[in-house]
Amino acid sequence: MEKRRNYLSLILKGCAMGAADVVPGVSGGTIAFITGIYEELIDSIKSIDLQAIKLLFRFRFREFWNKINGTFLISVVCGIAISIFSLAKLMTWLLEHHPIYIWSFFFGLIIASSLLVAKEIRKWNMLTILALVAGIAAAYTITVMTPAETPDIWWFIVLSGAIAICAMILPGISGAFILLLMGKYSYILGAVSTFNIGVLLLFAVGAIAGIISFSHLLSWLLKHHHNTTVALLTGFMVGSLNKVWPWKETLQTYIDSHGVEKALVEANISPMYYEFLSQQNPLIWEAILMCVTGFFLIWGIEYIGRKIQQN
Repeated sequence: MEKRRNYLSLILKGCAMGAADVVPGVSGGTIAFITGIYEELIDSIKSIDLQAIKLLFRFRFREFWNKINGTFLISVVCGIAISIFSLAKLMTWLLEHHPIYIWSFFFGLIIASSLLVAKEIRKWNMLTILALVAGIAAAYTITVMTPAETPDIWWFIVLSGAIAICAMILPGISGAFILLLMGKYSYILGAVSTFNIGVLLLFAVGAIAGIISFSHLLSWLLKHHHNTTVALLTGFMVGSLNKVWPWKETLQTYIDSHGVEKALVEANISPMYYEFLSQQNPLIWEAILMCVTGFFLIWGIEYIGRKIQQN
């Protein structure tokens, strides 16, 4: 009975990670970190190596399953999948009909997540400060330079999966946000909503290759250059705030494959100028409320996770 309760808890933690990965603002890795399964998750992913593959092809399934901590991984992955497939349509609808509300919420999520990740920097020095500034500059540059439209061909979908999935084990960078930067957030959400098997399989191939290979690099960086790595991740999150500013002016549009006009290049503007351009209510107080809600949601999750770890 105890094992069943433990694995149910893992599924629920996976659901929380999946919900975070759907949102372009908070990392599934951050949720894993504050719920106490982060180190076991990295170690389990790292264990999927050449030796494990040999065990699988020799049909030594029990040894393979034990080596990769299979029951733990499948519990977390099931929770992630449940959350992603149930929230995809909701996120698509919210971004289309209530963009100011949802982007303000994301803005608060990113601020809170960056502060929580920065708390993990054990010692500040010139190197960590430079890493923080470099992360901010890099993320801001990417958000300014990256267009909203990228190719839908197979290799780019695989590449998107490989890069975005790495954020799942990074306590700081959102996988959904990486997809947003690469112009594939709406595309992949649409594939999940319509259950487009071809696109999802290509994305999964990239995701599996990316997460297995990157887990080794991340483990080494955090072990040998912890403070610098975390500072860089914190800077990347802070710099990414430019991308989720709620009020934007569309500078250039494009027609997608369904004949719908969508924004290609956007610029951040003030709420007052937004009201002047669009003749619509900028919803300033509502945006502030959503931002504060997002901020305290992350701190609340962190507080609950800390209490669970203490118990």
